[in-house]
Amino acid sequence: MRIALAFTMVLVLATPAAAGDYYGLVVTGASGGEAYAQKYDKWRVALVETLHDKFGYPDDHLVVLGEQETPTVARATRTNVQRALGEFRKKLTKDDQLLVLLIGHGTSVDGPNGEDAKFNLVGPDLRATEWDELLRPIAAKIVFVDTTGASFAFLKRLAGHGRVVLTATDSAVQQFETVFPEFFLKAFDDPAADTDKNGRVSLWEAFVFASAGVQQWFEQHGQLATERPLLDDTGAGIGREARNPGTDGGVARTTYLQAETGAGGDAALAALLKRRDDLEAQLEVLKARKGSMPEGEYELELERILLELAKLSRQIRAKS
Repeated sequence: MRIALAFTMVLVLATPAAAGDYYGLVVTGASGGEAYAQKYDKWRVALVETLHDKFGYPDDHLVVLGEQETPTVARATRTNVQRALGEFRKKLTKDDQLLVLLIGHGTSVDGPNGEDAKFNLVGPDLRATEWDELLRPIAAKIVFVDTTGASFAFLKRLAGHGRVVLTATDSAVQQFETVFPEFFLKAFDDPAADTDKNGRVSLWEAFVFASAGVQQWFEQHGQLATERPLLDDTGAGIGREARNPGTDGGVARTTYLQAETGAGGDAALAALLKRRDDLEAQLEVLKARKGSMPEGEYELELERILLELAKLSRQIRAKS
């Protein structure tokens, strides 16, 4: 398996990123035991294989951190996280996308309501507020997935414009070991997750698939559910469950962890496809805001987006 993701390679790169590139930071933190370590390593390897081998992330677009250092994995320390995100800040543009995915243990802090939380690293941890400070200067679109217990505070702290945030739990008191990552990773290999049958699994589709898997797991084990995944893409910091109504989900429906196939190396076509994705995301957000907008304003904005989508569709057909 080609996972030549040496941490030092990423840190020394000085060339600017190409527009619309996809990047990833995958972190498995302190495990607290061999059984946990084996499980977290398995999930991390599976995700990196998907990003690298299936979705085509280049070696220098991925940083992988784990509990134990190997030739392809640096240690999941506070310093290495800060360094990686600092390098992404220098390289990434507003047209790029950065996935940050955390696997491991989390801990609520700051009182009974868990106003903040920590992701357990090797050595000193990083709070959700600190992750937010590190991500805020990065120009790229952020997809942040915290698969741990006590992850709810990360949703409240990290939600913002241009971000899709997923957490395994919807409450600070849900601090038990989670099964969410198992099903979230499966979504990108199971055709059933691609409900709109467009050949790609969006973040919303992966979230719905994983949420259903979590619910089924607890039902099969005869246990009361101790985790309820949430997704926020409006920036409100509230989020919604997959089966409940809400305004979140519009952006996630058109957000993917891979570029759309079909550009065939044509940079102009790739730009058109990306612009179409952006407009479709805008359309979903606009629909969610319809009830809070003056009717005339809504109709004008809807017409603008639909006209540009029609124009783009003609341009894409001409190049395909």
